[in-house]
Amino acid sequence: MPLRAYVMFAVVAGLSVYAWRDWFRTLCGLILLTAFIGDENMPRSIMGIQGLSPWNILMFSVVLSWAVSRRREDLVWDMPRHVTVLLLLYLGVVLVGFARMMADRSHLGDITTASLISEQLINTIKWVVPGLLLYDGCRSPRRTKMALWCILAVYLCIALQVVYITAVGAEFGDDAARLVHTRITMDVGISRAMTATMLAGSAWAFLTLLPVLARPAHKMLAAGAFALMTWAEALLRIRSGYCAWGFVGLVLCLVRWQRYLLVLPAGVLLLAFVFPGARARLLQGVGEIDPSGQAVINEESVTSGRNLIWPYVVDKISESPIVGYGREAMRRTGLQSILLAQVGPGVAMRHPHNAYLEVLLDNGLVGFLVVIPFFLCVIEYAALLFRARDAPWTSAVGGVALALVLSHLAAGIGAQSFYPCEGDCTMWCAIMLMLRVRVDRTRSKGFRPAQAAGLSRPLRPWLLHQTT
Repeated sequence: MPLRAYVMFAVVAGLSVYAWRDWFRTLCGLILLTAFIGDENMPRSIMGIQGLSPWNILMFSVVLSWAVSRRREDLVWDMPRHVTVLLLLYLGVVLVGFARMMADRSHLGDITTASLISEQLINTIKWVVPGLLLYDGCRSPRRTKMALWCILAVYLCIALQVVYITAVGAEFGDDAARLVHTRITMDVGISRAMTATMLAGSAWAFLTLLPVLARPAHKMLAAGAFALMTWAEALLRIRSGYCAWGFVGLVLCLVRWQRYLLVLPAGVLLLAFVFPGARARLLQGVGEIDPSGQAVINEESVTSGRNLIWPYVVDKISESPIVGYGREAMRRTGLQSILLAQVGPGVAMRHPHNAYLEVLLDNGLVGFLVVIPFFLCVIEYAALLFRARDAPWTSAVGGVALALVLSHLAAGIGAQSFYPCEGDCTMWCAIMLMLRVRVDRTRSKGFRPAQAAGLSRPLRPWLLHQTT
């Protein structure tokens, strides 16, 4: 075992002990640790016990210390009722889909029960837990700012890893460059498509911090972080990531930065000139010359073969449109086997490469009408906070959450999933932090007194009026 592995164990052990003194700081350390969850020195299991990993051990320690400290800190669960209902319904979709999968395990005979429980249930729910703890614990300006910086630091670390991996691959020529995809998945621990989605939103998230940064040097650092994220995004060569990056920037301009709408196209053209490889990848399949000499759009090339998969998925959805088939429907219904025979192994995957089609296939319209309204609610609240010009930190928290969620929803057209995974952990943390800020701001403006909600201490109206 290399020295770095021992260092990682020592850090996790130290944080696990420190959690009993300050669970919130340890929670922030846990969030930061997600940036290195795929590192080769971060074991997936200890002593061969599935699920017994350093990250899981640390989260278990944080949850226990939080549970013990709640009464001492006078914490009362005060999430708005309608948001709580949406979250519980979301959890219900996950649980019902999992139960249906366990009841009918067709084409899953090679997967053990323990693996299904671990991967399809526990590893789906656990990535939301840090966000829920953030919501319950961020009751002060100091904690809110600390949580926000930790969330953004994760994306910064991932961007640096991407730049380093791709730079090393380029130094050793084309053969090594072909391994970049594998190395990113193995070293970062998150798929290349998910990494592109994360960077697309986080790039703009750094720009939403500009109003809270007083010193010009700090503003330059935020702009530099945006440039670094955009550079890493270009290096990944994922078209869904490029589209998500552009979509997030456009929506943020429409919501608050309207004066930059005329500058945005020029910026996109400049990036296309600076990153010719990204431009070529984005336009791949557009303007191809067919045998007759005419310029056409190669749909298979443009969609990376997704246009061959989606008709089969839509047909299968139409056979059970209301409730779907349960989790892992692509495999359990035999659709993956059909695609292997009809389309070929090049594009036949376990996932329909569309988050919206996946939720319809697994959970039908019932699940779709639970999951999508939750994210629409989050977008509405985050956009309203982002427009708060009287409170820079409120605007920053809303802007970060809005950018990350918009990126996820945009990239979901060509990939991703609404089942939380390791790449979604920080997005859920940003969502819950935004909800906490919204609740506190609403109370500070007098819409709902803190005492009426059962809190033993009135909340400080720090979110109502702030200065940079």
